[in-house]
Amino acid sequence: MSKRHLSDTEKLRRSRESQVYSATRETLFTQELPSSTMHALSLDWVSGVNSSLPVYVLQDHSQLVFLYAGANVGVLYNHTTNSQHILQGHICPISCMCVSEDRRWIATADQNEKSTVILWDSYSGIPVHTLFDCHSEGGVIAMGFSPDAKQLVTLGRESQQCVCVWDWTNETGEALWLAELSPEYGYQNHIIYNPNNSTQLLSSSDMQVLFYSTAERSLQYVPLKVIKLGDAATLELNASLFPHSTPEFCEMQKMAGGPLSPSVFHWREFRIITPSRAGVVMIWELSQDLDSNQRLSRDRVKIISLQEHPITVLAAIDNCIVTGDTRGHINFYDENMLLLTWFTQMNLDPIVSISFSKEFEREYLEDGTPDDKPVLGRNFVVSSSTSTVVHVNVERGTWRVLLQENCHPLHAVACHPKQPAFVMGNHRGALKVWDYQQKRTVRKTVVEKEKEIQCVAIDPQGRYLAVGFASGAVHFLDVNTLQSDPKERFDYPPDSISHMSFSHDSNYLATADVGKAVTLFRMQPTQWIYLARYRSHYKPITDLSFGVDRDGGKPRLLTLGMDRLLVEYDVEASDTGELVILRSVRLEQSAVPKCMTWYPPLGAEEFLVVASDQYKMKLFNSTAKTCRKTLLGPTYGSPVKKMGILPSSQYTENGSYYMAYVTEDKVGLQILPLDGNPYKSQAVVCHPTGVSAFAYSHDGLFVFTAGGSDCTVLSWKISYGALEGAAALGGKELTPYYTLLEGGRNGKFYREIEDFFYYCQIHDQGLDSMETRQLSTKIPLTELPSLMRALAYFPTEQEVEDMLNEVKLGQYAETGEYVTDINLEELIKLYINHRPAFGISADELAAAFEVLCRADASKGEPRLRRDQMLELLQVQGEAMTEDELAECLTALLGLFEVKEEESPEVDFIKSDNVSQEYSLESLIPEEISMEIFTSQILGLPPSLSSSSSSSTTLSSP
Repeated sequence: MSKRHLSDTEKLRRSRESQVYSATRETLFTQELPSSTMHALSLDWVSGVNSSLPVYVLQDHSQLVFLYAGANVGVLYNHTTNSQHILQGHICPISCMCVSEDRRWIATADQNEKSTVILWDSYSGIPVHTLFDCHSEGGVIAMGFSPDAKQLVTLGRESQQCVCVWDWTNETGEALWLAELSPEYGYQNHIIYNPNNSTQLLSSSDMQVLFYSTAERSLQYVPLKVIKLGDAATLELNASLFPHSTPEFCEMQKMAGGPLSPSVFHWREFRIITPSRAGVVMIWELSQDLDSNQRLSRDRVKIISLQEHPITVLAAIDNCIVTGDTRGHINFYDENMLLLTWFTQMNLDPIVSISFSKEFEREYLEDGTPDDKPVLGRNFVVSSSTSTVVHVNVERGTWRVLLQENCHPLHAVACHPKQPAFVMGNHRGALKVWDYQQKRTVRKTVVEKEKEIQCVAIDPQGRYLAVGFASGAVHFLDVNTLQSDPKERFDYPPDSISHMSFSHDSNYLATADVGKAVTLFRMQPTQWIYLARYRSHYKPITDLSFGVDRDGGKPRLLTLGMDRLLVEYDVEASDTGELVILRSVRLEQSAVPKCMTWYPPLGAEEFLVVASDQYKMKLFNSTAKTCRKTLLGPTYGSPVKKMGILPSSQYTENGSYYMAYVTEDKVGLQILPLDGNPYKSQAVVCHPTGVSAFAYSHDGLFVFTAGGSDCTVLSWKISYGALEGAAALGGKELTPYYTLLEGGRNGKFYREIEDFFYYCQIHDQGLDSMETRQLSTKIPLTELPSLMRALAYFPTEQEVEDMLNEVKLGQYAETGEYVTDINLEELIKLYINHRPAFGISADELAAAFEVLCRADASKGEPRLRRDQMLELLQVQGEAMTEDELAECLTALLGLFEVKEEESPEVDFIKSDNVSQEYSLESLIPEEISMEIFTSQILGLPPSLSSSSSSSTTLSSP
């Protein structure tokens, strides 16, 4: 039975099975949407528009619905009900999109090494088909539906561009036809089908128009060119027509007076209309039996100077030619290029797209011919380069602004502490307060004097809005009016503001800038004053935070820097011209701290949690600044770079705490307390080009992320139940940790851990002891460093001390007693949390070797002198003694035959009393290369001695 002759029973059966099959135009915004509690983070709203992509009107009758893109999602926005349906599926920014003629189907594509095209049903919002890796070299730059919507053409952005035609209605993953384009025709950036013929296509670049045909069951293309032959001008579709002649080619750019804009097909005749950015329109009048051997007379090519200003958009619809230009004007012309009507009072910037409604303003018979319908009968939606979307009622000659979003990089967002609102600021100096419950703008303003807002902060009382600018200026505004007193505008810091934070009592504001300095402001009875600025770090500051002293309730200010320093300031003692530093502590040896936050009161001690670039989170005693615990952090492609503890809400259990965080391109949630369990954390892609800022609502139900260059802010709704449910599915006790071991609980590596654990018991009791062994479930802490090294984790002495303190002081605050031993389960958790998250790569080892070679200042391949290596190992960093160095080299080089009466330590280093067969000179060359260092000294396999493969792991997983 064909699809065209389905019985009523079959239709009913299919409608029950398929939501797509049964959907209508009214379905999407009337159906009950799936509960957001299914995911820990659900995208609730998109604030912002990708101004470089077109906006398409989908419905304009009973309700007004249009489509646009923001970051990596498509947005179906119902202006009538002020609601959004978000098309979420891409992990990279959307590079292009298109809709079918009947507005039923939507296609979105991204630019990635593994480019993805997703096709959606606009009636239900459901993805119906996905094309993977269709243009793997550079992604998709343009695409279009055939008139019957059964085929989709995609244009790639490879070095040698490809055009692919897909039959997306079947399950095959191969293109129907493919053509590689010659680079001589320029970079094609637009492609469409002929609305009257599914076998004809057209693509455009700034310099050339290409015509395609699939009539011969293959995709063939020819360029449109004009050749001067004496006084005659002809249109040629293939330059090979004149193999023996040397005609003078006229470049289309010169003929059009400048770069070309995307071309279109005529609505009825077989013509191609090409506009230019000089206001010139070229009309190519072709014939249906066009082939590569046909030449057209000069009167079939028309060049018309249509208007003075550059044309950016051209459309052909309903017997009209419509242009949009750089002035923001829309003009309608008839077939003879006579001006019919115009829209010039909308105050728009350059036009990016014009999309006409499928419906006419008035009702007409479905079988009416085109001539029966009015020339100007469709409403349309126009978008500009500044992210303004306007709806135009053609018959009434009226228009209204539908959207006016951010069109500049957005790096600042902050939530109101008491109201359902947040503030965002962009690089044009625009501030906007958004009500995230009502989904509307509460108030907005533009700071005229300053530009490039870098960060914003609202004080805990909800009275003041602090704004930091790239110029270093800081302004204090009234949150309710967005107005500021000229006396509360400070221009002291010369460097761009990077961080801002209010104290808990709203009496202080601290800022950090890219000049590695901290500035403190204080609230006098009625006015903010500048106190002091101090350069407390020698590398960029990564975070700044105010806390509260538990004993006295006074504010505590701390900053964290890439110099690995944690600096605390004496806020109360600071005064005009002086910012007092209490203490500066170095937190890390090699890791770089990325961010910090105050840990919730989950125990007797007060902690500060610090995340580093090695995917670790460490708890530091907030007073002594000593490391008390090291934990594996979220490992979602990039380290955590901002984090904060969420306020308790009605959906959280008493005593439960959660943390929100962002990585380079993701937003996530973490269940507290931190313990290294990977199932207690979830993250989703939010801004593929990078997260610039994030904030969370006062009720702990929403997280907001700013995308910087993508000019969007995304609102994420939190479901704590979904997060807890996912953590429960990960297993109890040690089950989640076993998944992080190679082979799991039943693998070879786990058995090795058990063997080493029980060997440590034997070693502690004495290897030569003949007494009955007393097996235990624990081993003393003194065996811990050797056991970790036996498991291919080689901690530094500082890391060993941190591990021992973590176990020894783990229960001291509660019991007052030290822990002196550790069981197997605790050992596994300690090992997983402390070892490198992804092992040590060959590139990291090569980089470390190059650092050692810097003192040599040798050119070419990095090389290290033998005496220099020995000196560095005994002087720099955690310096090794001669005994320790001798012991290490003896083991690495296999020198175990030294006589007992001879000292294998100092004499070995001096190479005086060791036989020449085992001497240092005979085994270590005078100059050491990377290959010698890795293969001969460290004993790594030859395949790992090169740093060419960064994915190679040198330590145990």
